[in-house]
Amino acid sequence: MTHKCPYAVDVSNENIHWQQDISYGEYLGLEHLLQQQNPRSDAHDEMLFIVIHQASELWMKLCLHEAHGAAKLIAKDELRPAFKMLTRVARIQQQMVNAWEVLVTMTPADYASFRDNLGQSSGFQSFQYRELEFLLGNKNAALIEAHKNHPENYQHLSTVLNSPSLYDVCLQLLHQRGFNIPAALVNRDWQQPYTPNKHVEDAWLQVYQDTETYWDLYELAEKLVDLEYHFQQWRFNHMKTVERIIGHKHGTGGTSGVDYLEKALSLQFFPELWSVRTAL
Repeated sequence: MTHKCPYAVDVSNENIHWQQDISYGEYLGLEHLLQQQNPRSDAHDEMLFIVIHQASELWMKLCLHEAHGAAKLIAKDELRPAFKMLTRVARIQQQMVNAWEVLVTMTPADYASFRDNLGQSSGFQSFQYRELEFLLGNKNAALIEAHKNHPENYQHLSTVLNSPSLYDVCLQLLHQRGFNIPAALVNRDWQQPYTPNKHVEDAWLQVYQDTETYWDLYELAEKLVDLEYHFQQWRFNHMKTVERIIGHKHGTGGTSGVDYLEKALSLQFFPELWSVRTAL
């Protein structure tokens, strides 16, 4: 007597077209993608380290796709489809936060078994992470120098650095809607860090105090807060994961490790959306 597995799916009567113009693997480029995990040591945990970071880069690619799309729609005052994109970015960030839970299964001894093989490579060198920070508003021109040896990436980062951030676009929208946003804020040197402004806080305060009139702007504000909230969770989990695995040693690539990551937690993308909560 044979027993059928309760989880098996009988496809004998399905009309499956095996001769296809493109297969699942071809569509996703899996043959190439799955050949990119190449540990430089025999240490078991190096594969985990590589896959986690490669997956994070893929999620960041999608974050950038959605955030750039949202910025373009906000600039045209088309907020409803932008909300979906901003929500998607926040949900992607949740996936990136959860990835640290997998990485922390690696102990300090596990990491030490292959750390020397990383050489000077460091997450600090991630051009996609740098682009995401620039796009969200953390402008720091000095940081693109780490990418000067890659002309295409360097040029792209320079373009994003010298373009309005997602928050700049939102402030331009407030100005267009008639709020008292100083002209110096809606047409400024975009590569300079944004400085909090009392007029901007007052504008958001007006939105929060009359949500019935400004519901779409109120929803925009909350989408931005949600995005930054999840980004900060990612930063915090990154910092605690590094602390758990290497303590306060210097990171690869010459960074200060945990100390650098702790400082990053104090950075804000949308400062008045946080300070307005005290004013309410």
